[in-house]
Amino acid sequence: MYKLMAIDLDGTLLNSYGAVSKATQEALLEAKRRGTEVVLASGRPISSTESIAVELGVDNYLISGNGSAVYDIKRQEVIYDRFLKKEQVMKIADECEKNSFFYNVYTEDEVIASSLNYNVLFYSKENLKKVEEKRTHINVVQNIRKYIEESGKDKFLKITVCDESKFIFNSIMRKLKMISGIDVLEVAYMSRKKIKDGTDDVEIQYYYTEITNENVNKWTAIEFLMDKLGISKEEVIAIGDNMNDKEMIVNAGLGVVMGNSNPTMKELADEIVADNNSEGVLEAVKKFVIKD
Repeated sequence: MYKLMAIDLDGTLLNSYGAVSKATQEALLEAKRRGTEVVLASGRPISSTESIAVELGVDNYLISGNGSAVYDIKRQEVIYDRFLKKEQVMKIADECEKNSFFYNVYTEDEVIASSLNYNVLFYSKENLKKVEEKRTHINVVQNIRKYIEESGKDKFLKITVCDESKFIFNSIMRKLKMISGIDVLEVAYMSRKKIKDGTDDVEIQYYYTEITNENVNKWTAIEFLMDKLGISKEEVIAIGDNMNDKEMIVNAGLGVVMGNSNPTMKELADEIVADNNSEGVLEAVKKFVIKD
């Protein structure tokens, strides 16, 4: 029996429009009833991940910022963290602004950006379908660096850097890797998400990387929960699609990736299920957890 199931959100549990089907929600609740701890493991801020967890009823723990924090939903507190330090954020911000790279900063409760573009645009469109308390809080400011300095914020989950050009993005990656004390996620393909513009579907496409503190990933956060709950790695199933899921897919007792995953992730996985628009998570839960 799998006692802990860690599930990524974007590209995995959520379809291209940011939704979860009723059938998938019911399967997650059935897994929970049978004794499996269901944990959403996302790159999103705590508040955004929490709203989805609560809505789905899998509301004990969550992993945020690609493993930067573990949050106890019932107690409303961070119980594990590996936040970026303010000075690290400032170094990354300086590099991005000096080279006119688009970037946004994730705190526990908001995404700080200078405009609605790329991943932030997707969150903004997703918010239109949600009530106020369940939205991802996006704070658009004129100067990110100045805002952080003046706000007094000192807990940062991650930074996302995006660009449409492969050439420019490769330049971004080279420059960011020169900064010490951080981990820069290797993503070799474009992110593709869909938003509604009236009745039309519009695809958002961009290259991106995510920057966290050193040695931060979803698996290290899962290990914390394993210790807390007395669970072995053989009792963990991880479901994801992207390179920020790599460590948990490789190390879990069962690593499952989606049909929309890149070839590298598919080679690393134990099992491959349907894509995120074809109920891949539902397939995984039924086949490996509740076994219906």
